Amino acid sequence: MAAVTYELIKTCKQSGARLGRVHTPHGTIETPIFMPVGTLATVKTLSPEELNQMAAQIILSNTYHLWLRPGEDIVREAGGLHAFMNWDKPILTDSGGFQVFSLSKLRDIKEEGVHFRNHISGEKLFLSPEKAMAIQNALGSDIMMAFDECPPYPAEETYMQDSVERTTRWAERCLEAHGRPEDQGLFGIVQGGEYEALRKQSARDLTALDFPGYAIGGLSVGEPKEVMNRVLEFTTPLLPADKPRYLMGVGSADSLIDGAIRGIDMFDCVLPTRIARNGTCMTSEGRLVVRNAKFARDFRPLDEECDCYTCKNYSRAYIRHLVKCNETFGFRLTSYHNLYFLLKLMERVREAIKEDRLLDFREAFFEQYGFNKADAKNF
Repeated sequence: MAAVTYELIKTCKQSGARLGRVHTPHGTIETPIFMPVGTLATVKTLSPEELNQMAAQIILSNTYHLWLRPGEDIVREAGGLHAFMNWDKPILTDSGGFQVFSLSKLRDIKEEGVHFRNHISGEKLFLSPEKAMAIQNALGSDIMMAFDECPPYPAEETYMQDSVERTTRWAERCLEAHGRPEDQGLFGIVQGGEYEALRKQSARDLTALDFPGYAIGGLSVGEPKEVMNRVLEFTTPLLPADKPRYLMGVGSADSLIDGAIRGIDMFDCVLPTRIARNGTCMTSEGRLVVRNAKFARDFRPLDEECDCYTCKNYSRAYIRHLVKCNETFGFRLTSYHNLYFLLKLMERVREAIKEDRLLDFREAFFEQYGFNKADAKNF
């Protein structure tokens, strides 16, 4: 039996969204789901116990960063990533490809892999499909990602054509190099930018390789949200219905709902914790920038509709004070709240799918937050 399998529970009659379960060696994930990002084997400022409190089902860690620090050999000696970071639920690791292309200004893409410089030390490094698999096998994540090329947006169609074909060849090499298929699932990544024909080519080539799951890559890289939704509409139906579908790098509330409506099962993004460290909070009244002066004497919780630890115990005025003073506890409180908000949102999305009312839920949600096509991107 495959290490990772998907079980379709229900399709929403109103929207076509999927309610499902992803079964992994470290537990079952109810989908659609948002995955908090723990880049360096930690979700910034939060403990595994706190993530359990807020019902996080799976977290993501980063292959590139853990390769550099502390090194995959140390993680392996610790008993793998789960033991190293004291997290006994599923973990997904990305391939490191996105970081190579986004963090390194000097890189040289060859057929064998990518030559680039360490973004910390400037040291010359090389990452290939085989190396990305070896690192992830050492980390021991439940779900691994194939090493792909991550083209920028926008990119010329001729460049994207070459990139898609290279990504397919690299995917084949990833499958061949994967050393632990019995206890780690390897997902392929569909590329192709905004070009429908190239997305079809990439999906056709990768589904022929029969991965246990598929990601849609190359989105949330600067394109307008309407472009992302259009790409999802013609790409998601190309993926197998009996396998999980993962949209990489998406974490705004509106895009999670819109992605689920378009058949996506899994999402991840650093957004909720990154904006939390700037004092920006996701609330039932929309975005709240708690560091603003108007909250200095506001003794209400961040969100009066929220029952998270932060909102049950601390006021906007106190959190503003902490954030303005760069106190770590303030960043912990806003990070806890934002992740709880998105995890609770996905719980509500799953309930709406179960009750065949996800489009109604979307309409009510967008109205409550004052979203329209112009300002949805600002949340």
